[in-house]
Amino acid sequence: MKMTRTDHEDETTVTIVGKLEEGTAPQFRTLIDELLAANRRHITLDLLELSSIDSSGVGVIVSLHKQVRERGGEVKLVGLTGQPLAFLRLMRLDKVFSM
Repeated sequence: MKMTRTDHEDETTVTIVGKLEEGTAPQFRTLIDELLAANRRHITLDLLELSSIDSSGVGVIVSLHKQVRERGGEVKLVGLTGQPLAFLRLMRLDKVFSM
């Protein structure tokens, strides 16, 4: 998995390429900790090039969502296609996130 972070004023975009699964979720968790420590509250996850996700990856995204909402912010998911989109819909997370 490869991640890039772009900050522009109060908005942060994180682009994830590859797989967000059990083996890569801790790497994403580290980035989340950095975002929260920097008090970033408007976060967009660009998932256009996310090829697959499992429950570990979803768990990290949900954790980010909860922590950012507690701080008065919002997490948006953009670019979802294929297996990641189907998996999030199956878990009914399309009702939780702005997609």
